[in-house]
Amino acid sequence: MKIKSMTAAFGKLDHARLEPGPGLTVIYAPNEGGKSTWCAFWRAMLYGIDTRDRDKKGYLADKNRYQPWSGAPMEGELELEWEGRSVTIRRGPRGNTPFGAFSAVYTGTQESVPGLTGETCGELLTGVGAEVFARSAFLGGDQLSVTSAPQLERRIAALASSGEEEVSFSQVQGRLKDWLNRRRVNRSVGEIPRLEGELAQVRDTLTQLEEVTARLTDLEGERAKLEDRRDELAAREAAHRLLARRALEERYAAARADCQAAREALSALEAEERDRPLPDREALRRAQGELQYLKVLDEEIRAGESALREAEEAYAQAQRAAQDERFQGLSGPEALERAENDRRACAEAAARAAGQGRRFLSLQIVGLLLGGAAVAAGIFTQLTPLWAGGVCLYLALSLLSALALNQKGRLVRQRETILARWGSSDPEELAELARAYAGRCQEADRAAEALKTVRGALSDRQARRENSRTDLMNFVRPFAPEVRDLFGVSAALSRALNREHELTAARDRLEERRRRVDDLAAQGAGREPLPDAPIQAPAGTLEETRRELAAVQARLEELSAQLNQARGRQRAMGDPAALEARRQELEERLGRRQLEYDAIALAMEGLEKANARLQERFSPALAKLAGTYLARLTGEKYGELTLTRDFQGSVREAGAVLPHSALYLSRGTADQLYLALRLAICALCLPQKPPIVLDDTLLAFDEGRLKLALDLLRELAGEQQLLLFTCRRREEELLAGLPGVTRLEL
Repeated sequence: MKIKSMTAAFGKLDHARLEPGPGLTVIYAPNEGGKSTWCAFWRAMLYGIDTRDRDKKGYLADKNRYQPWSGAPMEGELELEWEGRSVTIRRGPRGNTPFGAFSAVYTGTQESVPGLTGETCGELLTGVGAEVFARSAFLGGDQLSVTSAPQLERRIAALASSGEEEVSFSQVQGRLKDWLNRRRVNRSVGEIPRLEGELAQVRDTLTQLEEVTARLTDLEGERAKLEDRRDELAAREAAHRLLARRALEERYAAARADCQAAREALSALEAEERDRPLPDREALRRAQGELQYLKVLDEEIRAGESALREAEEAYAQAQRAAQDERFQGLSGPEALERAENDRRACAEAAARAAGQGRRFLSLQIVGLLLGGAAVAAGIFTQLTPLWAGGVCLYLALSLLSALALNQKGRLVRQRETILARWGSSDPEELAELARAYAGRCQEADRAAEALKTVRGALSDRQARRENSRTDLMNFVRPFAPEVRDLFGVSAALSRALNREHELTAARDRLEERRRRVDDLAAQGAGREPLPDAPIQAPAGTLEETRRELAAVQARLEELSAQLNQARGRQRAMGDPAALEARRQELEERLGRRQLEYDAIALAMEGLEKANARLQERFSPALAKLAGTYLARLTGEKYGELTLTRDFQGSVREAGAVLPHSALYLSRGTADQLYLALRLAICALCLPQKPPIVLDDTLLAFDEGRLKLALDLLRELAGEQQLLLFTCRRREEELLAGLPGVTRLEL
């Protein structure tokens, strides 16, 4: 069988196509280039996808892992050469099942390939099942080691015998293990644990039967004691009920007395209603409102009296502030007028004094000039009259100037007298003093007016209060002649307004007392006479007695239920003799099964010992061919390979004495060991020679052993198709120009 082409909508592959050559095909792609996806697609096209597989922590099932990234349905086509003819295989979705639809036809026709179905496809084409295929012709980079599987084990075992063996060690071991497990898997599963459990149940039932019988005896004794206690508590409850009846009769008598008192009170109120009729309710409310207004008037009068005192004090202060001896007996305007007159007089006196001063100065200057001129002229002319006349003229002018100076002094004294009367030195201050006085006078007038207003308002409220008081006293005397003051008026009005309410309350009170009497009568009061003999008060209260009696009755009911249950359990457990016979039977069966279990265990032990001896000669043909391949891969360093039945390999170097387990080898050498083993399995166990797929299998090989491996693969590719996926260029470089090698790049 050879692959001609593959077309895939699978994982990241979006209808990608791959056409390998007939021999060795080296397919290069970098990481995440789709190499592992192509390998998984090849296996899925052969064997399908396990739809029962589920995602786990750190693991994705193939049905989810390889869903096309493009969102297209998972599908693919495989064209291959098989039995001399070209066959086209297609897989696609069927409902929600990926790769559930399958078809296999001869290429270019619609003729189905006989016997080739979705379930048999892989095994018919490769000659082996999926277990052997995954351990031979399908080589992943991290999956080179080989694990055991029954199908592979049978094929390998056949190499060491006639080739007709159909039963492997693992199958025989599995059969014996099944027999052993039927008898005992662990402490809880198997026929022996089941018999042990049933025997333990029978023994437990016998033990429980004894316990139930003892329990019945205890419960019946407890019930007898509780019945005696119930009778005692019932007698105590009867005594409590008798005492309660006596208390009821006492309450009944008190209720009847209260009812009679309520009836008498209602009669008194109705008589008062007839004897002293009241004004209408609206008039009473108006009178009550007037009484409330009197209280408001009292508050206003008290406030007015306080305001009057304040006004009188303000008036006295204003009068004292208005007193000024400079304006004694003058009003504000008169003071302003006098101040203005005195200011003008001062100004006029000052002006006249200034004029007299100038006159004095002028006369002195003229006298000096004229007198001096006359005297000088008389002396110069020696005329005595002229000289004497000059002297006389000077004296006359001096006299006139003296008169002017005297007049000035009089005017100055007159001005100072006016200013002294005002107590000021500046005539301009006179107006300010007068205005201040006039302002104080106005304040005194306003205080007097305010005092008059407050006194008048207070008088009005006092008069209204007296009139209202008189009217209210006259209003209430017809129905409350005993009233003497406003407090009595308030009480009389309240009683008058409440009389209807009192009548209604009295009627309601009487009705309530009647209902109380009827209620107590309904409870049994007054029906039967009480015994005259004194009643001894029992211990505890009635509530405590009832609670204890209820608890005892509940416990008796519980005991009855427990007794019934115990008797039912006793009947359900069956006859003790039958249970004892069943116990003996189970013990005998358990003994037989235990003997069988021991015999099977001995058989398994013997099988394992025989298998250990067989492992020494396990598949010499496979070990020999794998050793040959390993020698070529390692440059003849390791010439001998031995295998255990679970495919653990050991190698021995040429010339060495002891072999070494693969666990001691380097990663690269271990990969070479298991590559040799897989190639040997392909050669010996896969007669159909299916294509071998290697996914980054040679990554750990050094340059020398890589060349040896490629030489071996080229040689094997002459007999069957090989697809080598790699993420490195060195394979291409080593195979460049060699015949029979196809190089592809994804």
